[in-house]
Formats: sequence, structure tokens, C-alpha cells
Amino acid sequence: MKFERQVSQIVNYFKNNEKPRTDFRLGVEFEHFIVDKDSLRAISYYGTNGVEETLKELLSLGWQGDYEADFLIGLHNNGTTITLEPGSQVELSIRPQATIKDIENEYLSFLKQIIPLLKEKNQILLTLGYQPETKIAEVQFIPKQRYAYMSDYLKKQGKYAHNMMKGTASMQVSVDYASEADFVKKFKVTNCLAPVIAAVFDNAPFFEGEIWPQHALRMVIWQNCDDDRCGIAVKDFKDGWGYSEYAQYILHTPPIIINKGGSMTYTKDKILQELFDPDNYTREELEYMLTMVFPDVRAKSFIEIRMADSCPYPLNFAGVALWKGLLYHDENLNMLYQKFADITVEDINRAKHDVIKEGLAARLKGTAIYELAVNIVNLAKAGLPAEERDYLRPLETLLEEKKTPVAVTKEEIHEGKNSALQWCVLNNLIEVN
Repeated sequence: MKFERQVSQIVNYFKNNEKPRTDFRLGVEFEHFIVDKDSLRAISYYGTNGVEETLKELLSLGWQGDYEADFLIGLHNNGTTITLEPGSQVELSIRPQATIKDIENEYLSFLKQIIPLLKEKNQILLTLGYQPETKIAEVQFIPKQRYAYMSDYLKKQGKYAHNMMKGTASMQVSVDYASEADFVKKFKVTNCLAPVIAAVFDNAPFFEGEIWPQHALRMVIWQNCDDDRCGIAVKDFKDGWGYSEYAQYILHTPPIIINKGGSMTYTKDKILQELFDPDNYTREELEYMLTMVFPDVRAKSFIEIRMADSCPYPLNFAGVALWKGLLYHDENLNMLYQKFADITVEDINRAKHDVIKEGLAARLKGTAIYELAVNIVNLAKAGLPAEERDYLRPLETLLEEKKTPVAVTKEEIHEGKNSALQWCVLNNLIEVN
């Protein structure tokens, strides 16, 4: 009976976060590396010219600080947040907006604030899927207890767990859902497109300072992190799958940490079913539990799509436009849901494996990843308002040339790593006063 009540409480959380279609918004999270301009080595959180120092300088520009002990570990301002990933990757989470233009304005405002601060330190803001130069053992964890617990737990689960924590960067898009049926469609479609997105937004040319010889490095790292909480969050997209099945997935996974009454407890390998009291919890505590799994597509008060590498502006906004045009256009969503009706979890995982070897030439149940990519971009373009279609242009251009971001960099590597990566340096792309 307790398990049933645990499930029902999580199901109720999802139901309570359904939104009318007229209220749909888009949320984004863009992650970046701060590296030395000349050496491309990671900038530490600590010390003179460290990442914490840059956060402190942003306080004078209207941001409010978030602290752990005496350490400044994040900032917030009017619903938008700057947080640090375990290896000091800088993540900007922009509050949900109705239009892509509003998201873009906030993003550019952030860049115009932080880039001058970095230029003074001979540092750059870099968009890649993995650290370009510094080996992971040399990257220090930021002073956040959550990450210390995660580090201890995950290092026993997969050989690249610390690489995931300290070395990767992504761009994530969050979408709303109107009902359980809408949730199921979006969850299935986004998971089926995981191999396509991993291939199209592959932007990790280097691993531990050396050229990565295959494709989709970040996906390889996630596949060697923790099978319990990564990959696809369901075993089978059977009829009737929905909120309850996702709740059971959460309950059968060790949360590593629970946050009760504002205090974190390291729970190690206990599954959430052993820890969650369905009669004594707050919304914030439940939401913390939902963040302790890391599948390709994650459910919270929204659906969070997590497969794309961090990519430079304006390509990153092509990713935002792609999901809006596919998922917020009912005809597109329904068509894709029907198209993928017979796609299984095994089919998706097989395609992901093939993408690592073949990139855009891989296939998802007989259809080339490249062909699927072109088709969904065309669908998204038709599903967007006219004024937002141009956001897809950087992605269209890449696909017209049958390239991925990682291919653009590798084509120029003969000029040296610094030169090849210039198109991923936001200092170069954003004009600041």
C-alpha cells in the first residue's frame, strides 16, 4: 500500500503541473566552459581570476548570490539563474518564455555582462561538449556538498562518471505538457529522436586533450556513467505507459542524496522507495529527488530534453527552435508519434550505438539519421511562426553541407586547436560595448 501511495503522490505532482496550451513556455539551459584564451586550459573555481571571482564581479551588475558556506556557487536574477556544474562549467538557466526572441534577449544580455569580465582575465567563454585541453583528473570539483556525494557514489558505477561531472557541457530545452496523453507523446518522440539529436549537435572533438576519433563523445560518456539513472527512463514504450511508470522508475532508482528540511543526506545505494515518505514531504523535496536521475529525457514540472552538446550561438537557438516547431505544433507531434509507433527502446539504443561509429550515416530502424534530421528540421520550420523560422538556419546550413559541429572543428584542426575552435568562442561571436 505504501508503494502505491508513493506512486500516486508523484503522479499527482505531474498532473498538477499540466498547463493549458495557451500557457506553454520554453525553458533553456546553456552550459559553457571558461578556459584560458591561449592554452585552452580549464579555469579553476578557486583563487585569483577563478570562476568564483567572476561570479562575485557579476554581483555588481544586478545578480543576487547563492552561497554554500562562504562560497559563492551561483547567482539569480528575476527567475534566471547562473549555476556551476561540478567542474565549474557555467550554466545559464533562462526562465520559461513564450517566444524564442525573449530567450535570446536574456542570453545575449548575460553574454554582454560576462564576456568583458573574462576578457580582462585573458579568458574565453567556450561552447563544446567536452573540455578541450585539461585532463579530468586536473579539474577540481567546486565546493558543493551535493557534488562530493555524487562523486563518491558515481565513481563506482561507471568509468566516465567523473568525466561526465567535470568535463561535459550540454544545452537543454524544457517543454510543457497539457495532459498525460500529451506527456506520453512528447516523451516518446523526444526519446526516439535521441540518436538524431546526439549526431546533429555533436560538438565534442577532443577527449582528454586528444582528438576523439569517433562521434558523439558525450553520449559515450553518459553510457559509461551509471546505468541506473542514465539513458532511456523506460524499458518499454508499451500502451498505457505514462505518469505512473515514470514514478516507478524514480522510486526504483537510488537518489544518492535526499534533501529533507533543507538538509542533505547521503543515501548511497538505497532506492527512493525505501526513503520517500508519501505523507511527509514538500514540493521542493520531491523536485530534488526528480533531479537525481539523468536520463536523455527527464520529467519534472516540465519535460527536459538533454541530448544535445553545448553549441555556439546562434546554432544553440536552432536547437530551441527545433523542439518548439516539433512539440508545440499538434500536427507535427501527432505525425511523429505515429511514425515512431513501432520504435522500441532496443531500436533507439542500437541507433545510439551506431551513431558513435557512423555519425549521420547511422540508421534508426532502417532510416538514415541524416534523412531523419533533414525531415524534422523541415517539419519544425513549418510548425514555427514565420518570425521564428530563421532560427533554424544555422542547422539547415550544416545539414545542407552534411556536416555536424564536430566536423567543422576537425576540418580546421590542421591550423591548430585554438584556430579550429574560434567559431565556438563566444567572445568572438558577441559584440559587447
